[in-house]
Amino acid sequence: MTVIKTFLNQITQQLVNSLSTEEATLEVRRFMQHVLKVDHAWLIAHANDVLTLEQMAAVEALLQRRISGEPMAYILGRREFYGLDLKTTKATLIPRPDTETLVEATLAKIPADRVCLVLDLGTGTGAIALAIASQRPHAQVTAVDCSAEALQVATENSESLKLSHVKFIKSHWFSEFAQSSHAKFDVIVSNPPYIREGDIHLSQGDLRFEPISALASGVDGLDDIRIIINQAPQHLNINAWLMLEHGYNQASDVAQLLRDAGFMQITHALDLAGIQRVTLGCWQSSS
Repeated sequence: MTVIKTFLNQITQQLVNSLSTEEATLEVRRFMQHVLKVDHAWLIAHANDVLTLEQMAAVEALLQRRISGEPMAYILGRREFYGLDLKTTKATLIPRPDTETLVEATLAKIPADRVCLVLDLGTGTGAIALAIASQRPHAQVTAVDCSAEALQVATENSESLKLSHVKFIKSHWFSEFAQSSHAKFDVIVSNPPYIREGDIHLSQGDLRFEPISALASGVDGLDDIRIIINQAPQHLNINAWLMLEHGYNQASDVAQLLRDAGFMQITHALDLAGIQRVTLGCWQSSS
């Protein structure tokens, strides 16, 4: 018979070659919680409970996926983002802490006490749209994605979080709004693909498992950002904001693209590492 604490100690050793002991211990505990459907406190209180062979096999199966490099978010099917528990699948990009910078910058432009029309382009899990909606109940948030599978995940997240003031639409960037002169917003926000095609990082770490369409964008990584910047003015109200997440070394290029398109008040927001991760500009033209 094998008890929980003994089994955890045994299998943790299989991860310590690729992770620190602390990280390995945390991840193995999360596998056990997932299989047993319990929380961390229960696991501690029941450390001497005996495991069945089926339970041990289920944890081992998850562990082997992790050893192969598969991200925790896909193995467990969940990811925390901006305090929200989100479903994740291989059809969606994994929400990352850096993107919380984009949420914070966006919230700073959205009034807390009145209606604001917000568009999230390339919503994936719905992370950005739902984070905004959770903090701004008066905002009318529209979220689009070209992937029907991603939109299904985002819709499920919206329902589980009871954030009903988010509308999801299948669209490749602005394609579904092209014929509507009334589709205008006060804030447009996006975390689009921005990695250069052929970048070595696409074959490393978590990126190996994520949808390439959500990661790479042309030889300089800016193809989709160019599309968004060029088309956004048709869908922005006067004095509205366009806010874009981008790569660590793309801030000046994105700022120039915004200037060339006629945006004003161009500024940057820094991520947790102090890197210019978000660039935003204000649309002030009435033409």
